Order: sequence, then structure tokens, then C-alpha cells
Amino acid sequence: MKRKIILTAFAATSLIFSSTQAFALINFSAGIPFSHTITGKDTDGSEIDSDSVSGIFIQVGVPIFPGVGMDNYKTKLDTVDLATMIYNLYYLLPIPVINLTLGVGAGSTELQCSTCSSYFEKGPATQWYASFGMPIIPLFDLHLSYRSVSSKMKLKAIYGGTESDFGGNVMGLGIGFNF
Repeated sequence: MKRKIILTAFAATSLIFSSTQAFALINFSAGIPFSHTITGKDTDGSEIDSDSVSGIFIQVGVPIFPGVGMDNYKTKLDTVDLATMIYNLYYLLPIPVINLTLGVGAGSTELQCSTCSSYFEKGPATQWYASFGMPIIPLFDLHLSYRSVSSKMKLKAIYGGTESDFGGNVMGLGIGFNF
């Protein structure tokens, strides 16, 4: 009787847990940003509005150890682009059935236009993020991510050296592959 219970429990947990990243040998994830809300202020104290965002999020990891990733995206502002490049360190929590990822990153932001580099310095950027994924078939999961980005850029000293805050929130959607 005990043998049947143990075999049944083993078979049930194998079926339930086989589709999660917690038991994968390697996981790969790619995503795209779909929303970037800038919460910071411009040098004159006015709000900064974003029109659209495009780019990619990539991450690769193995179970138990932290993984690495990269975010590279551009946010369209009124007449300029805000280019962000951040390298991430993340950890995939070994939770069965759902895929929860927590991470931090550091990189840079830069305004891109014909004269931006002559007025603004390239600024540092940091972020923390969380991603929540649900398996859609045994080896794939669909996930939604939230990133909280901190970024400030200064006007060059000859133009006053004041600082603009380009910090904000980025939402993304992606797909993960586990094998």
C-alpha cells in the first residue's frame, strides 16, 4: 500500500513540476517593452511625456544560480529618443507552477538627436525588476515584467549643469523557453 502511494505521489509531482523552470537545466527568455512611463522631471521642472517604446529584453540562466540579462530599448519623447542599455543580474525563484523572477541592473541612458550629445552628458541608470510567468505548454512560459528605472542626466557644465530625471516604470511582455 505504501509503495502505491509513493509511486502515485511521485508520478503526480513529476507531471505537475515538469513544466516549470525550477526543474529546467537552462532557461532563456526574450521580451519586448510595451509601456514606459517617465515619472521624473526635466531640467526646468516640467513633466516628461513618452510617446512609445521599442526594444528587447534578453536573459539566460541555470537553476539555483543567478542569471544574466540585458535590456536595450528606446523611448520616443517629443523630438528625441531616450536610449537605455542595462545589464541585469537576476534570480529565478524555484516555485512550482509559476515562474517568478527578481532582478537588479545597471547601465546607462542617453538622449539621441542631432544636437543632444552637445548639450547632455550620458547618464547612469539602475533598475530593479520582477517578472511573473505562467507555463503555456511544457517547455514555454508567457511572462509579464515590471521594471523600476532610476536615471538622471546632466546638462553639460557650460549650459548650467542642471539635472533631468528620466526615471520611470517600464512594462514588458515576453516568452521563456526551458530545456
